[in-house]
Amino acid sequence: MKKVIIVIFSLYLLVGCSVSNVKQNKKLEESIHSVVENKSKSEIDISSLAKFTWEKAFIFLPYTTQESIDKQLEVHFKDLSNIDMRDDIYLLVFLNEGKVIQYAEINRQQSDFSIGEKKYLTPSSASINIIRNKK
Repeated sequence: MKKVIIVIFSLYLLVGCSVSNVKQNKKLEESIHSVVENKSKSEIDISSLAKFTWEKAFIFLPYTTQESIDKQLEVHFKDLSNIDMRDDIYLLVFLNEGKVIQYAEINRQQSDFSIGEKKYLTPSSASINIIRNKK
């Protein structure tokens, strides 16, 4: 009986530890959407929109694989957006102290997004360029 309780408790701990507490930031998504909707804007200043503590933010293109996301982040992040099968969003993933803390799906809205030659954004360098696609 003791062994059964130990096994059940161990399974409970494993399942509990594997549940991600990374949150999708819908408010940030709405703020980014508003900036992109304003056709006079050519960039998104993430540092003014992200109202939480973060050190790095990575932007992933449509169709980016889970393997590529993990490699760039240098940590495992379970992508719930399924960006590897989508072309309608970009994925913005925030890290703090080496851990993924939040993510946002950026609706393309007939636009593409770029951070130039940088590998990632920081609070002091947090501009994403909006590249408007012609209709």
